[in-house]
Amino acid sequence: MTDTRRRVKVYTLNEDRQWDDRGTGHVSSGYVERLKGMSLLVRAESDGESGSLLLESKINPNTAYQKQQDTLIVWSEAENYDLALSFQEKAGCDEIWEKICQVQGKDPSVDITQELVDESEEERFDDMSSPGLELPPCELGRLEELAELVASSLPSPLRREKLALAVENEGYIRKLLELFRQCEDLENADGLHHLYEIVKGIFLLNRTALFEVMFSEECIMDVIGCLEHDPVLGAAPRRHRDFLTKTARFKEVIPIGDPELRAKIHQTYRVQYIQDMVLPTPSVFEENMLSTLHSFIFFNKVEIVGMLQDDEKFLTDLFAQLTDEATDDDKRYELVNFLKEFCAFSQTLQPQNREAFFKTLSNMGILPALEVVLGMDDVQVRGAATDIFSYLVEYNPSMVREFVMQESQQNDDDILLINLIIEHMICDTDPELGGAVQLMGLLRTLVDPENMLATANKTEKTEFLSFFYKHCMHILSAPLLANTTDDKLSKDDFQTSQLLALILELLTFCVEHHTYHIKNYIINKDVLRRVLVLTASQHAFLALCALRFMRRIIGLKDEFYNRYIIRNFLFEPVVKAFLNNGARYNLMNSAIIEMFEYVRVEDVKSLTAHIVENYWKALEDVNYVQTFKGLKLRYEQQRERQDNPKLDSMRSILRNHRFRRDARTLDDDEEMWFNADEDELEDGEAVVPPSDNKTTKSSAGAGENEDLMDPISKFMERKKLKDSDEKEVLGKSSSLSGRQSPSFKLSFSGSTTKTSLSSPPPSASLHPGSPGSPGSPGSGAKGSPPTAVTTKGGLVGLVDYPDDDEEDEEDVSGESKEETPPLSKKSKLSS
Repeated sequence: MTDTRRRVKVYTLNEDRQWDDRGTGHVSSGYVERLKGMSLLVRAESDGESGSLLLESKINPNTAYQKQQDTLIVWSEAENYDLALSFQEKAGCDEIWEKICQVQGKDPSVDITQELVDESEEERFDDMSSPGLELPPCELGRLEELAELVASSLPSPLRREKLALAVENEGYIRKLLELFRQCEDLENADGLHHLYEIVKGIFLLNRTALFEVMFSEECIMDVIGCLEHDPVLGAAPRRHRDFLTKTARFKEVIPIGDPELRAKIHQTYRVQYIQDMVLPTPSVFEENMLSTLHSFIFFNKVEIVGMLQDDEKFLTDLFAQLTDEATDDDKRYELVNFLKEFCAFSQTLQPQNREAFFKTLSNMGILPALEVVLGMDDVQVRGAATDIFSYLVEYNPSMVREFVMQESQQNDDDILLINLIIEHMICDTDPELGGAVQLMGLLRTLVDPENMLATANKTEKTEFLSFFYKHCMHILSAPLLANTTDDKLSKDDFQTSQLLALILELLTFCVEHHTYHIKNYIINKDVLRRVLVLTASQHAFLALCALRFMRRIIGLKDEFYNRYIIRNFLFEPVVKAFLNNGARYNLMNSAIIEMFEYVRVEDVKSLTAHIVENYWKALEDVNYVQTFKGLKLRYEQQRERQDNPKLDSMRSILRNHRFRRDARTLDDDEEMWFNADEDELEDGEAVVPPSDNKTTKSSAGAGENEDLMDPISKFMERKKLKDSDEKEVLGKSSSLSGRQSPSFKLSFSGSTTKTSLSSPPPSASLHPGSPGSPGSPGSGAKGSPPTAVTTKGGLVGLVDYPDDDEEDEEDVSGESKEETPPLSKKSKLSS
């Protein structure tokens, strides 16, 4: 088996400062007679045991080896020859590292075997010893020497700085360009190749002063000429100058009178061309060296925008020609493209300058101009106008909203700017609806309440949404309503489905973020019923969009929506889609089940009852999830509460008492109970379970008798009971201190959280009419045990009922199924 610990890749650093892979093999260390010392040997793995030698390197005692990232060893063999071994496993790297450290007498725990002279210190020493860098004379015979000097200076920041100063001070660039022209005339290929390396190196010096010279009108084309002669291309240089002078044409859509502005535009275009097309793609090391070139282009664009923005005559002519009906289509297309590029340049501005830029365009009438352009038939012109509109919406949506609300007071709905946008979205001819997607995003930004302003005098949200739903919503929803007449799909092709999905996405956004506006529209126009027709589409993405729309509505838990859904039986198409999907486990199946599960978990009572009462037979056989059985259980629990409201109110009272912990607190509640009004007694009485069957029978008998009593007499009995208690409390105040005399007590189980009441001894049985019976006015006397409400089927005790505990619900439902009617009132706790 191959020893993977010793498996390595060998890398060497090339002249372009890129690592070249020299092959994969297995490394070993040993004494080499020819090198007279311990050496590292790597043999290619593809050639077996006696494979070719990829590397044979003597471990020099003075060479600095570095271990990096646990699996990499790097060192330099010569001034410009760097090597690296990349190990497959950390163990192999550690093993070879120990051999290297052993030869050099170093501790293997270090990551570098020799102390390197700090570069900044070395450069400082060089700086003191040699104050400047001397360039060779600018002659044809010295170009190779100069190219080597430039290449050797680039790795060191200090030497780069010295080289830049030398080139700048001696006017070296103009001399080099003169040599370039000579080399071209003489067809000196070697000289042209050296000049390519020199000029490329000057770019990497990253110095603005040098760029100012190189990009000047008289020098820039020669600089581009130097960069045409890449040695890699050999005798076939690129023809960049031919493209710039013959193919590329400067279109002046509006005459520019300022010569400085014209020169700046030409320069920026050419420098951008050098960056994008002429210079080779920078390596990782070189990328930061071109930062000044990026900055040069950036500030040029800022300057151009500022100069154009200040030229009022130029902008006035631009918008006048743009909106003039006499302007021919080609000219208008050029004008729109110029304005688009103008807005694209503005993205380089600082926020405050960008705000001033768009304010200037607004004052010049950019929105009315866009409205005119968007109404034209030319697809290319409309596309460019849409891009300009997107810049405006993304930067300042409030400005656009204010404009469309103002124009609505003067124009018809059909020609409003926002309705033009909606129409272009609906009428997009692209099969993939690329333009429609972009326009839908812009509409979404415009109707998003999150970016609407609220001032002291007016609320933009209220005003704009009222405007939108009055003037625009009918146009947005027109394709949806037109395609779902008679509760069936008129067209179900892919492009129509994509468009309807986009409209539904926007309507779903409105449901989430708008309140009564979208609610009124959906209910008045019966939009949800039309949307659910789309669940029958052959395109799953459209059916899912329809389900998502309904799910968002249900998620609001708004009873207006719920009543609308129930009244129109809008779960029917959902159930049909679920059944038509069959047993397939797909997104449609999951989305529908999740919708029903949400209704169950959130206990939306009206929808639960509607679903079970109307669709249970269709759904009862679905057993692979418990959602529908859970809905049925919820429904039965609701019915049980409705049939036995006193039991439900008693349960809620008992839940309120579940955390009683001391007798004193309970006694306070008793006092509050006795002071309560008649209405509160009806629903707020606690219950104590009896201790034996005799008590149960006695209580039940007493309850039946009490059902026959007149309500006025019961009230009088309670008054007597209260009076007798007050007298007893005054007469026996000494017995109240410990509260030990009542015959019941609270007990808590260590294993459960439920609270129970212990019963008195069996000997203290009750009889009708006794002081402890419900019919006796003296039921609150000391020593008399309490009674409990019972039914024939079982007891209801003072226990902890969870809110939605299914087991307790089933127990209670089991009791309620007994034929014994519930008692008309509950027994009172004795004091």
